[in-house]
This record gives sequence, C-alpha cells and structure tokens, in this order.
Amino acid sequence: MQSFNWKCPYCNHAATITESNFISNKFFFNHDNKDGLLGINTRVIICPNSECKEYSVTSSLHKAQNTSCGPCLQGAPIFRWALRPQSQAKPFPSYIPQPILDDYKEACLIKDLSPKASATLSRRCLQGIIRDYWSISKNRLVDEINELKGKIDATTWDAIDAVRSIGNIGAHMEKDINLVIDVEPEEAELLIGLIEILLKDWYVARNARKQHLASIVSVAQAKKEAGVP
Repeated sequence: MQSFNWKCPYCNHAATITESNFISNKFFFNHDNKDGLLGINTRVIICPNSECKEYSVTSSLHKAQNTSCGPCLQGAPIFRWALRPQSQAKPFPSYIPQPILDDYKEACLIKDLSPKASATLSRRCLQGIIRDYWSISKNRLVDEINELKGKIDATTWDAIDAVRSIGNIGAHMEKDINLVIDVEPEEAELLIGLIEILLKDWYVARNARKQHLASIVSVAQAKKEAGVP
C-alpha cells in the first residue's frame, strides 16, 4: 500500500499511515440482489501516537465485477459508514462547557443523516457559546449575534454574518432557536465549521493564553524566591 497523511480524530495527532498501522479487508456478495455483485471494503487505522493508540474503523459499499484475478471493487463508493468514531467531531478540551460540547458532537453525528436537525443543534450550540463566552443573552439568536459586532475581530464577525445570511439558516435566524428547518447539507456543514473555529479561537486560545501568562508569573516568582536578580 502507499503511505498517506492522516489526522487522528481522537487526539488530533498528524501522522503518516503505513502498513504497520493500517488494515483493509474486502467482502463480496451477490445473492440475487437488485444491484448485482457488490463489495464492502473495511479499513482500520491505528493511531501511531503512543499516548493514544485509538483505532478508527470505516466501511464503504461499492459495485464490483469479476476479473481473472477474482472479484474487485469498481468506482466510487455507493455508501460510506463511519463505524468508529461515528462522526468527524473534533476533540475539544473538557474545560469547554459540556452542554456546548454535547450539542456540537450530536450536530456532527447526525449531519449526513439529518442536516436540518444538525443545523438546529448547531444554532443552539452557537447561542450557548455566545451566552457563555460573551455573557450576552437576548430573546433571539439574531439579537445576540448583532450584539457581538464591535466586540470581536472583523474577520470572525464577517464569517458569522456570512453564515447567518445564507439560505434557510438566515431566513430562520430570527425565530425560535429550537425550530427545525430544512437546510442544504452544505449549510449544516458550514455551521459546524463555524462552531469549530469559535471553540478554537475563543475557548482554546483563551486557555492557552492563561496558561502561558501563569507560567511567566510562576518562573518570575521562582527566581524572586531564589534571589536571582
């Protein structure tokens, strides 16, 4: 097999995957089903990070055909399954409020199955972030977003404003946060991407800054106590 670049969905470790941490098996069947010969390809990737060693399992269904060397898969997958982990939710630290993480993870989990339900959870997640991080609480999400203008950097504001302006998301931003609305899969994907950026740029960056400043104070205090000028 050819090696390939990969990022672990559990620990976020970037790695090059080789035969030592990759397993692939194929299963073929044709029992008078309407689509003829089909094959299922299952792949297992073990994270090479010694502190993780988690494994990811995915399967894909393909049309297949018989050759002189036996059956082989043909073309792009008809369907894919993420078996472990079940979604592409990125790992985030536990200091982020659990209700926010729960809504984010569930939005990722059902993104392909029900984009409209995923988008509803993402809107609720966005509201939870604004209320928790910025202490802004209004009756409507649209009012809470408007209150952010001038408090956050222009690039982030433009991204939030752009997402809320597209399709049915923008058309229903002024209504009940729990209202389930029809959205395109791309809209649900955009909302999840926005949530991930905000979690990283606000919560994770704030915690990193806090830790860095604390380390500076700690080193300075240690030198002072040791009598180092």
